[in-house]
Amino acid sequence: MTFSEINNRLATLQDKIASLPIGSITKKTVNGKTYFYHRFTENKKRREKFIPAQDLEALKAKIDLRKKFEKEIKDLKRELAEKNISSLQDSDLITNILRGEELLLFARSVRSYKKRECFNQLRDYIYGDFKDKVLILYGLRRTGKTTMIRQIFADMNESDLACSAFIQITAKNSLADVNHDLKIMQKQGIKYVFLDEVTLIEDFIEGAALFSDVFASCGMKVVLSGTDSLGFIFTEDEQLYDRGILLHTTFIPYREFEMVLGIHSIDEYIRYGGTMSMSGINYNENSPFADKKKADEYVDTAIARNIQHSLRCYQYESHFRNLKDLYEKDELTNVVNRVVEDINHRFTLDVLTKNFKSHDLGISANNLRKDRENPNDVLERINTSNVTDSIKKLLNILNKEEQQIDIKHIHAAEIKEYLDLLDLTCDIDVLFLPDVGKKSSRTLISQPGLRYAQADALINSLLIDKEFSSLSFAERKTVQERILSEISGRMLEDIVLLETKVSNPKQQVFVLQFPVGEFDMVVFDPNAGTCKIFEIKHSDKVVPYQYRHLTDVKKCAATEHRFGYILGKYVLYRGESRVVDGIQYLNVEEYLRNLS
Repeated sequence: MTFSEINNRLATLQDKIASLPIGSITKKTVNGKTYFYHRFTENKKRREKFIPAQDLEALKAKIDLRKKFEKEIKDLKRELAEKNISSLQDSDLITNILRGEELLLFARSVRSYKKRECFNQLRDYIYGDFKDKVLILYGLRRTGKTTMIRQIFADMNESDLACSAFIQITAKNSLADVNHDLKIMQKQGIKYVFLDEVTLIEDFIEGAALFSDVFASCGMKVVLSGTDSLGFIFTEDEQLYDRGILLHTTFIPYREFEMVLGIHSIDEYIRYGGTMSMSGINYNENSPFADKKKADEYVDTAIARNIQHSLRCYQYESHFRNLKDLYEKDELTNVVNRVVEDINHRFTLDVLTKNFKSHDLGISANNLRKDRENPNDVLERINTSNVTDSIKKLLNILNKEEQQIDIKHIHAAEIKEYLDLLDLTCDIDVLFLPDVGKKSSRTLISQPGLRYAQADALINSLLIDKEFSSLSFAERKTVQERILSEISGRMLEDIVLLETKVSNPKQQVFVLQFPVGEFDMVVFDPNAGTCKIFEIKHSDKVVPYQYRHLTDVKKCAATEHRFGYILGKYVLYRGESRVVDGIQYLNVEEYLRNLS
């Protein structure tokens, strides 16, 4: 048939289908009697209507006729597409595409880079037997997505490289543009297609099934990559349901930071961890967490705008739910900033509604006052109000009376949902003994560099305080170092808890609190009925005070009664591994390196 004949036939069939019933016929047997029902979907809900016996045959005939017409429409569209493809030329390409020699140039600078662990999943998809599926490579900015694609090109032989294409999507591109270009390249024998920043396409979420249903089903390997993590999650849940393989790059554990970047320092991970950056040495050369300004830009562009863009493009903005007011009044970024600063302590209504108060400042003041070797009340003598105001300005955080709208619990809950989906946050249980019915949680952040940048802002605030500035250089240095040590110690606990939980999915990882004192981490194996107990210290010294809870007979007896035999008692610290008084001291870098 000609183009005109095909289009006319399609129009006729679509008119006929409009008058025919959708769905299918099912039957149920109740008390030996068979009943028939018309099952169909209406307004995204499944419906069932009873079919009287006299109407059964007529309804069945109409449904069969509709299916026959639908098959003919599908065949005609395929024929039309083939006719369209035959008329397309290479000069008709619309999007920005790299092929052949351009891909070699694109990959050249990353040939010496070490590969992330998840690179193997990307390679397995490209060369494995994955029919009718696309690979979704997603994660926050600076976590190695594009570098991994360039590394695939660097590893390809000449034949595979000739069959590959890299498409750099821009906001000007439409799904129709991409579809047009993929048809041309499919005709030319392109087998491997990588679409970078594909979620910039306005109608990507609604039309993403195109990649799996049309191109992947015909044998093309399609990799969709981008920083809009939330958009990919929405897409996989709907349009690409069971036809997309998710590969997330946001979480970068210490062992990868060390292996890929070659930095053997937990303190460097605390300061820069969360992205593939080496504090100005290699890979992504400039760390997004090098200072407060860069960290703020990262929170804004990589996290807050990520959420905003996805919600704006998903379900015609209806999924903003209770965050719509925040978005429309341009306060969503402000709230995310505020949450990131306080996320390791509490993520509740109180965080977003009460006046901002630096927990770092209060805790450090308390610890300095109680220091056994060199007690110091300097943080109690400074002008806390001025310091807090300075911190507010540095962190760009608004108090309740400065906000345009009232922040309610539902806002906090919904933001937390999206931060969890982005793999930026993770909850760890806090359990209690002897009160086993009591339970709370501790929210961890997977990018420690963000937290450290906020801590650095606290130090800058202290430096401009009048009382603090009057101290001698030695005193100022002592206080600054102590504050950073306290912050680093708390961050180290979070890092160990998070990475242990991720590496032990079949075991329970939690903090265990007693009326006095706590175990920083318990790893409980419910199947074996055993557990391990840990203290986590940001120190390279062995001090008996560190393991006092681990040797407390009552605490250990209560723990064994609840969680089974204690297999081991450990202190994770920055010194060399050794055994002291029956307590196993483990180097924390070695411990994290050996997690898998």
